Amino acid sequence: MNILVTGGYGFIGSNLIKEIIRTTSHSVLNIDCLTYASNLESLEEVENSSRYTFKKLDICDEHGLTELFDSNNIDCIMHLAAESHVDNSIENPSAFINTNILGTYNLLQIATKYFNTIDKVNKDRFRFIHISTDEVFGSLGINDDKFNEDTAYDPSSPYSASKASSDHLVRAWGRTYNFPFIISNCSNNYGPFQNDEKLIPQTIHNAINAKNIPIYGDGKQIRDWLFVQDHAKALLKILKDGVVGESYNVGGSNEKTNLEVVNTICHILDALIPNKPIEIKSFADLITHVQDRPGHDYRYAINSSKLNNLGWYADESFESGILKTVNWYIDKNSRIL
Repeated sequence: MNILVTGGYGFIGSNLIKEIIRTTSHSVLNIDCLTYASNLESLEEVENSSRYTFKKLDICDEHGLTELFDSNNIDCIMHLAAESHVDNSIENPSAFINTNILGTYNLLQIATKYFNTIDKVNKDRFRFIHISTDEVFGSLGINDDKFNEDTAYDPSSPYSASKASSDHLVRAWGRTYNFPFIISNCSNNYGPFQNDEKLIPQTIHNAINAKNIPIYGDGKQIRDWLFVQDHAKALLKILKDGVVGESYNVGGSNEKTNLEVVNTICHILDALIPNKPIEIKSFADLITHVQDRPGHDYRYAINSSKLNNLGWYADESFESGILKTVNWYIDKNSRIL
């Protein structure tokens, strides 16, 4: 199978590509426009594989995408290219509208034209896997049931609204044009190679550099944490066994407050780095509460039972995954310790 991955130098995309090359016989064509969030180091282990190809391309580039589809046999599209940082969406929503909505529309238009040119055998195996977020469902209260695939959309930020829009476009293309799609909505990912703007890598980076660790508001916001390699495995399970026209929620079943996450990281670092700057007894001393984010959702929680029924379960607990993650970032930054 020839798989087109959009946004393959991003955090989730790069982990997905590595999982494909490591565990399957599929070939991967990675397109990425290489924004600030792209990490070229993340795919070093597969870049010499005969089954991996990269092309620098923006999904908003209609001419470039058309040429790509004209010159390649594509059996599956795994669409991850997106602007994804909530803070950035508040400061600059236009980038999120352009990439997440217009870029997805552009990709759907061109992919549908391609789909209509291929024979029935290839049509039957063709898939458009749209990777989205649990943030499209809005915010839960402490006693609310977890998000499931039938939860109504209620996005809070420009980011989540743009992803909700792209989800709706994908469904509309399926219903109007019989385009074979599957949607996944995942909880908060973490792991090696994540951009430093996200909570976990930012906490680790700031701690080992003896900088303040910012926490929005009281830090009691709850997220369901998913180790990124488990997410990659889930996406391959969806590709293999998912039903066209369905959506699947992917969660780690690890609900933690932001403050719990940061304190856990600090305690791990206390054990791994005994020689701290003289003014720090514990890395937790660096925690600093800052003004809360506008429209900050209180709780996300994912019910993954539909995907569990396909045979996928997360391998990593939060405790095992966060320890692997902290150790990776320490190794990466060992030159400054």
